[in-house]
Amino acid sequence: MRLCDEVRTTAAATAARATSVRVDPDAVARVQLADADRPQLDPARHYLEGSAADVATYLLTLDTINFGSGWFPTLRKRPNCSGYFTVAWGVADRFRAHGPWSNRELRAMRADEIADALGQNRDHELMALFAQALRQLGSFLGERSALDLVAQAGASAERLAELLASGMAAYADRGFYKRAQIVASDLALAGVARFADLGRLTIFADNLVPHVLRLDGVLVYDQRLAAHIDAERLLRPGPQEREIRACAVNACTAIAARLEISEQELDHLLWTRGGAPSYKAVPRHRCRTIWY
Repeated sequence: MRLCDEVRTTAAATAARATSVRVDPDAVARVQLADADRPQLDPARHYLEGSAADVATYLLTLDTINFGSGWFPTLRKRPNCSGYFTVAWGVADRFRAHGPWSNRELRAMRADEIADALGQNRDHELMALFAQALRQLGSFLGERSALDLVAQAGASAERLAELLASGMAAYADRGFYKRAQIVASDLALAGVARFADLGRLTIFADNLVPHVLRLDGVLVYDQRLAAHIDAERLLRPGPQEREIRACAVNACTAIAARLEISEQELDHLLWTRGGAPSYKAVPRHRCRTIWY
């Protein structure tokens, strides 16, 4: 089974037997995204002005550490920035000042080095996890560049995700493959790679898109789960956390089909919507995991 088929199949099966989360089909039919901006990357907080090779390297590097939302409340954030944009901007400024890390430098990455680049405490648990993921990236690439990896995927976003998921434990989020899929999407949005099958990708199941769907009435949590999240208590990795993400994937498959847009595009639009004050004012689920 191909990667994207596995995600949709897993999501449907998990949603069908879920006990803590359900999808409201009436709310699915009401979702509207009229007048929404088309997906794009932020040119200030992302490094997009370099050569195609350097931008591709930046995005692959960033997406390798595009996780840690469960720790984000403990990060030292840049002004008016989320945890994600704090990390994205920190890596971007490092590229602007010093260029990309070489593969050899990635293989030797230390927690204190990535912490300094991101303006974080050197002993923060997330910095050690980031360093571990970047060492994996350096080993996985070997002598290849990011664009060499894209070429190996043969213009297929799904194949690129499969290469990442099979080659690095840090990307092996079985049943969801959130970050493995988002790499191709980001490369395409930056205009440094083209893929013939972006429409094969699912949404990139994290904790923000499900949060948006919950507030829009699409996802309905049972009373105990809702109270746990609303109290801003960490959710353990396990069945409830997987039900949330699986129901989001399942719902977005139906929403994208109804709106006649790709799930990749829908994800970006819902993720952007989640930055609005009304969504940020309500707690979302937090889980300390390397998958998102």
